[in-house]
Amino acid sequence: VQLQASGGGLVQAGGPLRLSCAASGFTSDDYVIAWFRQAPGKDREGVSCIVSSDGQTDYSWSVKGRFTISVDSAKNTAYLQADSLEPGDTATYYCALDLTGSSYLRPCRPISWRYEYWGQGTLVTVSS
Repeated sequence: VQLQASGGGLVQAGGPLRLSCAASGFTSDDYVIAWFRQAPGKDREGVSCIVSSDGQTDYSWSVKGRFTISVDSAKNTAYLQADSLEPGDTATYYCALDLTGSSYLRPCRPISWRYEYWGQGTLVTVSS
């Protein structure tokens, strides 16, 4: 199983950015993809998650209303549309995957221990 995150870069405050997470190496159509981020000197923070089979989503309070997560099940690719970016959103963003399909892990939550596969990060820098 592999996860490839992309789309990071430098953006001005107030601007948008779309991150992508391409997942491969599995056949299940019932999975959860989540986004996390980690700013320098800070703990990793759960940002959002989505269930591929029913589209259920969850967001952290810090991004709710500004970020939108979606998934293209045909491509096994999740997207994180980040709007109204703030300097505080500057971080390395990681995507993670839960393939268990366990009902105990539903509804999805962007909590680290729920995810067994992790991709490399993509850096987002928001300038003021």
